[in-house]
Amino acid sequence: MLRGVGATMALPLLDAMLPGGLAEAATVLPGAAASAGIRGAIPTRMAFVFLPNGVNVTNWFPKADAGGALELTPTLEPLKAVKNDINLLTGLTLDAARAHGDGPGDHARAAAAFLTGDHPYKTAGKDIHLGVSVDQYAAQHMGDRTRFPSIQLGLDKGHTIGNCDSGYSCAYVTNLAWSGDATPMPNEVDPGAVFDRLFGSADGASPEVTLRHLKERKSVLDYVLDDSRRLNARLGKSDQQKLDQFTSSIREIEKRVETARSQNLVMKKPDMPRPEGIPEKLSEHMDLMYDLLALSFRMDVTRVGTYMIARDGSDRTFPELDIPEGHHSLSHHGRDEKKLEALKKIDHFHVLHFARFLEKLKNTPEGHGSLLDNCMVMMGSGIRDGDRHDHDHLPIVLAGKGGGAIKPGRHIQCDSGTPLCNLYVSMLDAMGVKAERFGDSNGVLGGLA
Repeated sequence: MLRGVGATMALPLLDAMLPGGLAEAATVLPGAAASAGIRGAIPTRMAFVFLPNGVNVTNWFPKADAGGALELTPTLEPLKAVKNDINLLTGLTLDAARAHGDGPGDHARAAAAFLTGDHPYKTAGKDIHLGVSVDQYAAQHMGDRTRFPSIQLGLDKGHTIGNCDSGYSCAYVTNLAWSGDATPMPNEVDPGAVFDRLFGSADGASPEVTLRHLKERKSVLDYVLDDSRRLNARLGKSDQQKLDQFTSSIREIEKRVETARSQNLVMKKPDMPRPEGIPEKLSEHMDLMYDLLALSFRMDVTRVGTYMIARDGSDRTFPELDIPEGHHSLSHHGRDEKKLEALKKIDHFHVLHFARFLEKLKNTPEGHGSLLDNCMVMMGSGIRDGDRHDHDHLPIVLAGKGGGAIKPGRHIQCDSGTPLCNLYVSMLDAMGVKAERFGDSNGVLGGLA
């Protein structure tokens, strides 16, 4: 196993490794495809913020058709300062989160399908199977342009094994990003660890020292490639195919090393101090992770990110809001007014901190506008109403202009049943990544521009 420049690689499981010729399927990360174009001289970024357990529908969605005008409901009121920079999307559906004969497990499916548009294979074992998520699809096509193809942030430590929801693996519940059918990308929850990973070469080490370390990593990569070529001649055809995929992944890491080497001498130190530990207060933890995401975009360390506020089905309490009951328990409100009021406070809390993040992006000048103008930040949930576990008419907010691809300041009412993945096809296009289809999409999302 070799770790370096934000990537870890390991030799795939080869038939030749197994006793008695017993072979198992091995999943290998696909190599990144050809680099995509960039809209203009300033890059476009994309991020996805996931909210668990649905929302208080009454206080989230506008009550009347305002003819496309954006009405900020009580829950969305914190977005007032960026009202002209967001779109409220209604009518979008996540069909892959429905049961389709698999019975209960809506929370696992909501998280798993949210960015993949794919129905997870129901298992609590090792045979997990899910499609590539939209963030990783973008990262695989244009992630070689930055020091890191993508980052995955969260507030909860997750598990990848075990049963977490009615027979669904914990991997489905606790991960948003998937780089391959059986390869979830775990969330980093420690702000300090995120800082070290993103800005480790800007921690005071001289450019000469950092450049020497990068040269050493390049030497190791060259050695591994040379060794794999010698091994290749001794393997069967099936193993040769696996090894070819492995060497392709090495070449992708090699590209990242070269990118880091070329950027090292000009990379500025972050103007944010390194966070120490995980804050006890949820609001402080949440804001720190948002700040790191904003910093990574501003310094162009990465252009793709995900942020999982909590795993779906989370029963987190909110002492800052004087709410001792768990979120998941409250989401099964049964129209109880006290529970609905608590849900309203939780939703408002989530939107408040999301708004703070957007204001930070808006107040960061870039080009002839702001950093937010060159971003697409989607916030939403894979469940509409936690009491019903429904996956249509989802609560979705899309912020930013996507480098000019999106006209904000509107309420875009999509036809009922419109796949959420239609939005992803349009967002990929704004990133310069062409995709005729993604997940269960049946076209682009009309009206964004």
